[in-house]
Amino acid sequence: MTQDQDSEGQRFRLPLLQGVLPVDRAGLTRDVLAGLTLAALAIPGTMGYTKIIGTPVITGLYTILIPMALFAIFGSSRHLSVGADSATAAVVAAGLAGMAVRGSNEWLALCSLLALMAGVLMFAARVLRLGFLADFLSRTVLVGFLTGVGVQVALLEVSGMLGLQRTSNDPLLEIVHDLRLIGESNAYAVCVSLAVLAVILGCRRISERLPGGLIAVVGAIGISWALGLDAHLETLGAVPSGLPTLGLPHVEWSWPLLQKLLPIAFACFVVILAQSAATSRAYAAKYSDRFDENVDMVGLGMANLGAGFSGTFIVNGSPTNTAMVDGGGGRSQVAQLTTCVLVLLVLLFLTGPLAHLPTAVLSSIVFLVAVKMIDIQGMRRIFLEARAEFWVALLTAVTVVVVGVEQGILLAMVLSLLDHVRRGYRGNNSIIAADKRHKGWLTVPLSEPRQIAPGLLAYWFTNNLYYANAGQFAEEVLRLARVKGEVPLRCLCVQAAAIGDVDFSAAAMLRDTCKLLEAQGIALVFAHASPALREQFDRYGLTAVLGADAFYGSLRAVVEAWEHVPDAPEATPPNSPGGTSAV
Repeated sequence: MTQDQDSEGQRFRLPLLQGVLPVDRAGLTRDVLAGLTLAALAIPGTMGYTKIIGTPVITGLYTILIPMALFAIFGSSRHLSVGADSATAAVVAAGLAGMAVRGSNEWLALCSLLALMAGVLMFAARVLRLGFLADFLSRTVLVGFLTGVGVQVALLEVSGMLGLQRTSNDPLLEIVHDLRLIGESNAYAVCVSLAVLAVILGCRRISERLPGGLIAVVGAIGISWALGLDAHLETLGAVPSGLPTLGLPHVEWSWPLLQKLLPIAFACFVVILAQSAATSRAYAAKYSDRFDENVDMVGLGMANLGAGFSGTFIVNGSPTNTAMVDGGGGRSQVAQLTTCVLVLLVLLFLTGPLAHLPTAVLSSIVFLVAVKMIDIQGMRRIFLEARAEFWVALLTAVTVVVVGVEQGILLAMVLSLLDHVRRGYRGNNSIIAADKRHKGWLTVPLSEPRQIAPGLLAYWFTNNLYYANAGQFAEEVLRLARVKGEVPLRCLCVQAAAIGDVDFSAAAMLRDTCKLLEAQGIALVFAHASPALREQFDRYGLTAVLGADAFYGSLRAVVEAWEHVPDAPEATPPNSPGGTSAV
């Protein structure tokens, strides 16, 4: 390692400001401009997320202030933007339903307590080095989950866009209610909603960098104030200025309360971990940057602690905001710190005009965010490329909409783990056969068994051998033994390079299988058996059953030894140890 590489590695391992240092002076202006873009787009978006979660609009701005700054300081990703997110907001809103009055001080306190709990879970995961858990929420179920959340949130915001009062957190019941009362819609709210949709969608068509949400918010505030719309439709009313008050949430602390909140906090923890890690990895790979998901967990934990102590709700790594920063040219957390400074100025000097903002504007903004979450392209791609996985994604989405967000994320976790187990224990085994055209070897499916040499069949097993797949091994080996070929099978070689471990159940299966093959005049040998595997075979008494000469350093050694035996197809298998070739 060179001195420069070593110093770079040491710099990366600094506990703070990994997403900021080293500062790219040439790109500093670009990062600041990207931060301005993020502020213009994220400020109205975060205020919209308060509609989902049911907290005062000012708490949306709080999610940008302290949490975003803390992640910039303690995280490792140079690109991940942390703040309010529709997925975690939906999980919290669904989980807290019935525990407090939506929008009350008690409700807000519970939201802040959940943020603290999510932060603690992040730190616990960091201590236990559980960053790999992000790998266990598959892309398939994540697409289904986010699509379901998008549908749910979009349906719930229709009432606000029509100027009707929301009566339920169940999206299906709420949309039925809206359809029944559609004749009582507020004409002013409908016009405002349509205008907001037109402005935002029009800006998107012109350029993704245009702050359509900010333009809509500023325009709606101006028109509402000029025309006195406060008298005709619901507006935000007075919004407090100044900085958030730091302190613990005002709740009646008790173990039963924490027990009730723990499943909600854990569901948010899973979403945060999976979504944030996936986003960080994507952008780190794009720009060949280093990032450490365990360090990011510290950053996300600090961000959520900051959210809990500043009286706001759970924050998450936002793919949407991260894409905004990237599109604006941002290449470090300097962009996010710039956004924090701008939000600070808004909180100190610009909250007064927010009083005239129609709530229908926020409903429309959230509606568009939710619609964008409905990943039709992703679902279509899964349907075309992996039909079985599509039904898993669809089931997850339907569960979120019909049953609930918490149940949806739980189902997503269970389905991901089941899929992992299925793929983990049932390997994609194959046959290694001779390639006569190129004078080499190739792999063929088990359904097309071809001898690698006359009387010799090479079976490639791609997993450890344990109780869950021992039956598969025995079934496939015995089925291969029954295949009729031009030359009778006399030796079956197992390519064991992927077998690192054998448990008690698998050892018993190997003894039985070896005896069944022996009764048919077929010897069982192993190639590429590691020293550790040989030790396990010795411990289980398998070496005595198979014979000490049943192990070869390579498949090539088996083939060469077999071919040098006189009348190989009719003879017993070779009994000389093989070489050490890697093949």
